[in-house]
Amino acid sequence: MHVPVLADKVIEYLGPKSNQHFIDCTVGSGGHAFKILESTAPKGRVLGIDQDKEALLRVRAKAKEQKVGGRLTLVEGNFAEVQELARKENFRPVHGILFDLGMSTDQLEQGGRGFSFQKAEPLDMRYDTVNPITAEKILNFFSKRDLERILKEYGEEQFAKEIAEGIVQARAKKQITHTKQLVEIVEKAIPAWYRTRKIHPATKTFQALRMAVNRELENLKEALPQSVELLEKEGTLVVISFHSLEDRIVKNFFKQSSQLRILTKKPAVPAQKEIKENPRSRSAKLRAARKIG
Repeated sequence: MHVPVLADKVIEYLGPKSNQHFIDCTVGSGGHAFKILESTAPKGRVLGIDQDKEALLRVRAKAKEQKVGGRLTLVEGNFAEVQELARKENFRPVHGILFDLGMSTDQLEQGGRGFSFQKAEPLDMRYDTVNPITAEKILNFFSKRDLERILKEYGEEQFAKEIAEGIVQARAKKQITHTKQLVEIVEKAIPAWYRTRKIHPATKTFQALRMAVNRELENLKEALPQSVELLEKEGTLVVISFHSLEDRIVKNFFKQSSQLRILTKKPAVPAQKEIKENPRSRSAKLRAARKIG
């Protein structure tokens, strides 16, 4: 079952009040959205955005069960277009905006799209299945130089050169279509001593491909300034990131924006109790800022 990360902190910083309106830019399995709806009853609304059509279907079913469907508007789209999506839905005023940049448990466990190196699945990795770029296409048709860049830039992979070389050699013999093939390529490319580390050797490669396929860093850079424009004065922007590159983008944007007052001098992180109950939360960092003018 999906457990929303840092849910108490999200509510603490967003501070939802009765009848206020919020945007959840990554509605996922709806965990945060439903908590916001609880706090904004009886007439508060949430606009939930997600690229994953299957995720939206699951949230719509939950909303019907919990009888909050009338207060939850779900939109299939990319949060890089949050301003346009809010305009189309005539969603105003906006008192707070949330980004939870991590994948949901449902996507990892039920997606069947190759997000996890622990499962035998096709190498798709798209949130939005209309996207023409898949992990398989990147692996089989991108140049060795571009593969190395992706692994370095999005995965901070120290053996990017060796893994890129391994991919090029492997695809010359047989097209790379499956997660297990990719795991074998990575394990063969890296030094033996690195395979004994706590983190799985393919972790960074899978992360890098997923971020490249979905343009995650680029979309975040586009969405943050739009979010500030959408917010009412005293509205709050909350971002949960799971990667140092994402966190750096958010941190720098908050610092450089003259319209924001930072609420988190240091990012909020999960307590040990939450990490124990939900191990995937261990790398989460939450930053929050308030619009001042």
